Amino acid sequence: MKANVVIGVLGTVLDKRGKRANRWSKWRPTVALCQQEGLQIDRLELLHQPRDISMAQQVAEDIIQASPATQVVLHSVKLEDPWDFEEVYGSLLDFVSRYPFNTDAEEYLVHITTGTHVAQICWFLLTEARYLPARILQTSPASKGSETPTALGHYSIIDLDLNRYATLTSRFQREQQHSTSFLKSGIETRNPTFNSLIEQIERVALRSDAPMLLTGPTGAGKSFLAERIYQLRHARHRLAGKFVAVNCATLRGDNAMSTLFGHVKGAFTGAQQARGGLLREADGGMLFLDEIAELGLDEQAMLLRAIEEKRFFPYGSDKEVSSDFQLIAGTHRDMPQWVAEGRFREDLFARINMWTFQLPGLAERREDIEPNLDFELERYAREQQTQVRFDKEARSHFLRFACSTEASWRGNFRELGAAVTRMATLAEQGRISLELAEEEIARLRASWRTTASQAALPERSGAQYDLFDECQLQTVLSVCRTADSLSEAGRRLFAVSRQGKKQPNDADRLRKYLARFGLNWEEVKG
Repeated sequence: MKANVVIGVLGTVLDKRGKRANRWSKWRPTVALCQQEGLQIDRLELLHQPRDISMAQQVAEDIIQASPATQVVLHSVKLEDPWDFEEVYGSLLDFVSRYPFNTDAEEYLVHITTGTHVAQICWFLLTEARYLPARILQTSPASKGSETPTALGHYSIIDLDLNRYATLTSRFQREQQHSTSFLKSGIETRNPTFNSLIEQIERVALRSDAPMLLTGPTGAGKSFLAERIYQLRHARHRLAGKFVAVNCATLRGDNAMSTLFGHVKGAFTGAQQARGGLLREADGGMLFLDEIAELGLDEQAMLLRAIEEKRFFPYGSDKEVSSDFQLIAGTHRDMPQWVAEGRFREDLFARINMWTFQLPGLAERREDIEPNLDFELERYAREQQTQVRFDKEARSHFLRFACSTEASWRGNFRELGAAVTRMATLAEQGRISLELAEEEIARLRASWRTTASQAALPERSGAQYDLFDECQLQTVLSVCRTADSLSEAGRRLFAVSRQGKKQPNDADRLRKYLARFGLNWEEVKG
């Protein structure tokens, strides 16, 4: 059984202390709620103004006398004006932000009967917005003619519909901005499309537990964002379990079934003992299936049932097990095409496609390279316990290259992070010099040239190309072969010129360019 914990405010009128014996015949809400039959209060967190400490102590003593099993914890909260909405809301929000909620072991109730009307409204809004993982507790005096003793009164517990309010106050809006900044790991991104995307993800993450699908090129940050979504939901008490991640591209055959769904002893050769599986490990938490498109069709069928019914059979078992997890999936594949080709179940795609977010690659967010460069340096400092900085000239030189169209960033943010790590590791006395920046630029150029050279031109009878056309076409084909769609390839290739067009049609421009050489998208993707 979980312990019952009540959070409330001292009522300076209704909870009036009084040392006479007749105080026990009067209804005092805070004392009475600890005397209710059928409602065991294990701990009462009682907030009070510093000037009311004597009254709070008297109420605590009376509660201990009336209910010895109840622990009373007093909290002094100073308010200049208890009728000022902004001040009261801010003070209560600060209190709940610091409070160590433990939803695995405790059930929480918010007592809204006492305090000013402003305090009662603020408690309601904070509970409605899930800053408190609690239900509302309301007490009232006994009516005339009731058989209930006058001093006890009645109580009721109210579950709230948590989806009715859109915005609260400017303070609440600042908290929402904090959430989006948290998802971006505090990086002040400058790309309007990405910022809009993150704001939408934040709203979905806090209002829906339905599966989410993150798509985008490898290295675009899908795994990192999935973990931040989990941390945000966990902080808002939308889940209590842990974050479990797996790259489905590493799963094959019996290992795939066993890793995801578990197995019983002897289920296959080498299964010498039972295994729980990642779905059960994610019970009450979040499961992130990266590269979900790489799962086999059998695993997809079992996963669909596990998502819809929260039940499944471990490999080799005839007994069902249950797991209630939230799901985020990631892929760099073109999922509609994958479904059309029969590589991915249509029903499973429909189930995970309710909330799909396409993450842009680094080449589509060149204005975000500078803040991400700073982020990668800060991360290196945290991980290596060594502060490294750019010389001014070296920083400017590297950023000019990194933000130019010459830099293709095929590995996206993962590639940028690797570049920063290499420079920071080689830096002498914590300074990245112009020479080091030049060396890294040369290294990146060589890497991209090697990749581009592998994207050979298609053989065509009698086809001859000018050197200029050959170099340009090789770059275009290289981008196409690493992109998930014609539109994505077009956005990367026309990243600068598209900004000057009111209605850029990148896919059409790219299609026409390929047609000049007798090529089409399907042929290029092979």
